[in-house]
Amino acid sequence: MDEPLRLVAGSQPVAPLAETASFEVFVTDSQARLFGSLCLMTGSRHEAEEIAQEAYVRVLERWDHVQRLDDPTGYLFVTALNVFRKRLRRAGIALRRSIGIAPSQDAFGATEDRAVVLGALAQLPLDQRAALVVTALLGYSSEEAGRMLGVQPSTIRARATRARTALRELIGEER
Repeated sequence: MDEPLRLVAGSQPVAPLAETASFEVFVTDSQARLFGSLCLMTGSRHEAEEIAQEAYVRVLERWDHVQRLDDPTGYLFVTALNVFRKRLRRAGIALRRSIGIAPSQDAFGATEDRAVVLGALAQLPLDQRAALVVTALLGYSSEEAGRMLGVQPSTIRARATRARTALRELIGEER
């Protein structure tokens, strides 16, 4: 049984049991952080779930390669951000084609503070929001975040600083 199993003749190979088990552990270890980050990025639990699922599918398809990386979780987050960006582009095209249809707002949480923060986050430009979520929420250094997002660490620091300043102004918090 050295060869991967196949579901149907001619189908894509299924990962051997050991690889599947390691992927399951990876999913278990990373899903809460990924889902929380995507909720903040999208403002929608439903969309966050869909993006997370798609990101995990893409990572599983490349699991042989991804599991050997220094930071498989970073790869997962970059994949999820790319899925999110692709959805944003598609949504923008759809909005431009349809007149009078506004995107619906998702009620994220029960507390008023959470709603205020999410509303303020949604007003930030995507690059600032991504820098803030990856550094402040996920705890990556500016160097790691820069590699993940494909920009210089100084750019990440500047974007995160601008995002924090903008959030303070939007929320009405004083320094």
